[in-house]
Amino acid sequence: MTELVRIERQGRIVTLTLHNPGKMNAFSQAMRDRLGEILRDLNADPECRAIVLTGDGANFSAGADLSGFQETTVRECRVRLKRGGALLMREMINGAKPLIAAIEGNAYGAGLALACACDHVVAARTAKFCCAFTRVGFLPDMGLMFSLPNRVGMTRARQLIALADLIDAERAERLGIVDDIAEEGGALAAAVVLAERYADGPPMAFEAVKGVFARGLDAMIQAEIDLQPMLWLSSDHQEGKQAFAERRRPRFTGT
Repeated sequence: MTELVRIERQGRIVTLTLHNPGKMNAFSQAMRDRLGEILRDLNADPECRAIVLTGDGANFSAGADLSGFQETTVRECRVRLKRGGALLMREMINGAKPLIAAIEGNAYGAGLALACACDHVVAARTAKFCCAFTRVGFLPDMGLMFSLPNRVGMTRARQLIALADLIDAERAERLGIVDDIAEEGGALAAAVVLAERYADGPPMAFEAVKGVFARGLDAMIQAEIDLQPMLWLSSDHQEGKQAFAERRRPRFTGT
């Protein structure tokens, strides 16, 4: 069985690597659940002082692996959101440990949400970002409606979500999505160096800081849970997925 999230310990630093070979680390439900389990354990582990999150190979994550989502009712969709993305985002955004993202290649959709949920984002100069949810007639989930405005401001977040533009690393840094830029292939090494600096800090104080900044997260997650099923079951979402598979522009009708 494929190891969905690889774990590597280097003293106080734990590096987690998303691993979905052949799909550019597309974020599956199984990967989401596994990452949540690992983060829950690490947040309670006093030996771990900082966490680096990266992707295997040339990409961070191309977004959600939609092939695994088969919900046909509002209830099924809400159950998935409550059990999956909501739990993971609480462990990331309101967890005890500093989280540093190391981005190479693409961070689209769910990949962007994972990056924005981290406390510090290091990206290779060649990295690309896209809030791709609306390209398939969808509302961002995985806490992105909370984390993206916190990084770029409400107006910019609304524009990035609505237009779903492809953003290079330099523009992402100007917007506030990226904190530091490394040369191609160097994001992980730079993130590990940075993680050591975080690991030297006071763990109780940092946990308290994260908790304060996470206030309001639950309300936004609930809004995602309330609204997402309607869009998931819409004709626009089905058209968006079909257009993506056929590599053409979608023809949305508002139904």
